Amino acid sequence: MTSLMWFRDDLRLSDNQALTRAAEAATDKNGSKPELVAVVLDEPAYPSTRPLGGATHWWRERSLHALAQELASRGVKLLRATGDARTVIPRIAHEVGADTVTWNRRYHGPLREVDARVKATLADAGINAISCPGFTLVEPWEVTNAQGNPYKVFTPFAAAARSQLADEEPLPVPELLAGREMGASASRSWPNPSADEPQWAASLAQYWTPGEAGARERLAQLDLAHYAEERDIPARNATSLLSPHLRFGEVSPREVWVAAAEEPDAEKFQSELLWRDFAWHRLYHLPDLATRNVRQKFNRFDWSWNDPRLKDWQEGTTGIPLVDAGMRELWHTGYMHNRVRMVVGSFLTKNLGIHWRLGEEWFWDTLVDADAASNPFNWQWVAGCGDDAAPFFRIFNPETQAQRFDPDGAYIRQWAPTLSAPPIVDLRQSRQAALDAYAEIKDAN
Repeated sequence: MTSLMWFRDDLRLSDNQALTRAAEAATDKNGSKPELVAVVLDEPAYPSTRPLGGATHWWRERSLHALAQELASRGVKLLRATGDARTVIPRIAHEVGADTVTWNRRYHGPLREVDARVKATLADAGINAISCPGFTLVEPWEVTNAQGNPYKVFTPFAAAARSQLADEEPLPVPELLAGREMGASASRSWPNPSADEPQWAASLAQYWTPGEAGARERLAQLDLAHYAEERDIPARNATSLLSPHLRFGEVSPREVWVAAAEEPDAEKFQSELLWRDFAWHRLYHLPDLATRNVRQKFNRFDWSWNDPRLKDWQEGTTGIPLVDAGMRELWHTGYMHNRVRMVVGSFLTKNLGIHWRLGEEWFWDTLVDADAASNPFNWQWVAGCGDDAAPFFRIFNPETQAQRFDPDGAYIRQWAPTLSAPPIVDLRQSRQAALDAYAEIKDAN
């Protein structure tokens, strides 16, 4: 029996339901030698999707290298192919003689359509196709209100999702893999990703270890004893830094949820995991989340598309200390503290009046944890035009935020120790201009 496991954003062996199903399908039942084959596909940008940004591309290459090594050490080769999944996956399944093909589900509409076509083509060829959950805690269609409609507000969504979360232990590495140690020398054919990396990638490597081993190391360090009171202080090491590992499925959200439950005061941290789920649930119902205002009245809002100050914002040269510190942290590490993300997002969209899509696109290219749901969802939230959004009239004052969350200036000194240029905008005047602009549309349907 031969089964084909199609890896996507689930680059792990532990608690991987599709991998477990593939191993079960490959188990020897008829005296023949069982075989598990793995494949990863470099897909094109289908209509209404986009290619990975630079930082996520860097991460994925290293994570795939780590996965290939781990699989090879267990006697499984990771194939790599390029092309449209609707034709390439059925072709590879035929070439390896697969009886079963498995994968974990995707929730963005265009990719769901691709997967449905792959499944139909495999079925026509007599090949069993199995799709599994595993990228979210609860699948989008499982959480609805009393009328059967999706939630648009986080608090009731989170309550409903919590009530559906089963008390299940994460799945172990499948037995077919656990018992086939063959030595790391079998993995030498997989190319090292560092050979053709851009120069800026060197700084990312100082901060991150992509791959399941790196994810498990982060998870083992999870300490929530002071999470609730320190998570908003960017100079403290109080956050989990698991977001890029979750983005590429190097650890499952269920395993993180279970690990958090064993920590004191886990509820706030688990709420952040549910916020991630909420973003994916909204993308499931709003596939154009990255390009269209959820609240349609903002289509008439006068955001700028051609403001030269965008470059100052991107480069961290706005003259606003907390904003510049955040943007420089992003450029150097591929990451930004969540509290600071809200501040720089508010500053761009409300103080500078620049369209949220330009900020979202910059984050898409520079964040190691940028994904198709959380990135646009959070940008629409901070801009005021999304679901359960921060009201547009709520404008994060960077100076007040710095006084409250970086009172001794440690974070600013680390990332923006010298600021020679004057501020590019008056915070008080620009705040009032934003409020005036909002007043013009607030009563629109």
